[in-house]
Amino acid sequence: MEQVLVTPKPRRLSLAGSLLPEGFLLLAGLLLFYAMPEDLGFATRILIGGLFALSLDLVLGYAGIVTLGHAAMFGVGAYAAGIFAIQVSGEPFLGLAVGAVAGAIVAAGSGVLVLRSHGLTSVMITLAIAQLLAEVASKWRSLTGGDDGLSGIAMSPLLGRFEFDFLGQTGFFYALTVLVLSFAVLRRLVRSPFGLTCVGIREDRERMAALGCRVNRHLTIVYAIGGAIAGIAGALSAQITQVVGLTSLGFAHSAEVLVMLVLGGTGRLWGALAGTLVFMVVHHFAAAVDPFRWMFVIGALLLVVVLFMRGGITGALLMVMRSHSRSVK
Repeated sequence: MEQVLVTPKPRRLSLAGSLLPEGFLLLAGLLLFYAMPEDLGFATRILIGGLFALSLDLVLGYAGIVTLGHAAMFGVGAYAAGIFAIQVSGEPFLGLAVGAVAGAIVAAGSGVLVLRSHGLTSVMITLAIAQLLAEVASKWRSLTGGDDGLSGIAMSPLLGRFEFDFLGQTGFFYALTVLVLSFAVLRRLVRSPFGLTCVGIREDRERMAALGCRVNRHLTIVYAIGGAIAGIAGALSAQITQVVGLTSLGFAHSAEVLVMLVLGGTGRLWGALAGTLVFMVVHHFAAAVDPFRWMFVIGALLLVVVLFMRGGITGALLMVMRSHSRSVK
C-alpha cells in the first residue's frame, strides 16, 4: 500500500488567545483602580508613565537608539494637545491625534541629526534638542505660558457623555484604554518583520546594511513611531491634568523614564510597564517618608537591579520561572 503523508496544519491562535496579554493588562489596570480608589490621580500617572516608557523601549530596547532627550516628544505632544484644546477644540481624541503627530514630527526631524552620528555625539544631540525645545517653550510665553506653564485647558466630555470629573475616574479609564490599545499595537509591531529588523539592526548594524537593509531609513521610521507614542502620552497628561509645565520637556523627565526602563528590563514591553510601576510606587512612598532623600532609595534599587538582576526585574522573573520549570521536569 502506498503510504500517504499528511502534513499537520499549523496551529493558529484563537482570537481570545491572541488578546490574552491585552486582557491581562486590562485586568491589572482594573486591580490598580480598586487598589487606589482615593488616589486615582497617582494611578493615572502610572498609566501615562507606562505608555511613555513603552515608547522609549521601542526606540532603545528594540532599535538600540540611545537617547537622553526622549522627553522632547512627550513635552511637545503635551503642549500641542493643550494649545489645540485651548485654541481649536477640546475633543479628547482629536487632541491625542495632534499630540501623536507633533511627537512624530519632532522625532522624525531630530532623527535626521541623531541617526547620522554615533556614540556620545548622538546621545548629546538628543539632549541638546530637548533643551532647545524647553528654552523655546520658556520664551514663547504668549503661546506656552512660559515658566508659569500652560493652563486653562478645558476638555469636552469623552464620547460626548463622560465628563472629566474631579475624582479622576474618567481620566483613569481613558488613560487605561489608550495604554491597552497602544500596547496591542506595539506588541504586534515588535513581532512583525519590521520589528525583527529593528532587533537585527540593534544587534549588528553593519551586517544588516550588508544584507541590503536601509538602516537609517528604518531607524528614522521607528524613531518617529516612538515619538508618536510619547506624544500621545504627553497629550494624555495635558488633557487629564489640564496643565502643562516646562518639566515635561526637562532632562529629569528623560532620566526618570530611562531608569524605569532599566529597572523593568529593556527589549521587553512588559519590562517597561513593570519598571514604571516599581519606580513610581517606590518614588511615591519614599518621597512621602522623606521628601529630600527619596533619590537614595531609587539609587539603591537601581544598583541592586543592575548588579544582581540581569535583564531587569522581568528578566529575573523569567530566569526564576525557567529554573522552576526545569526542576519540575
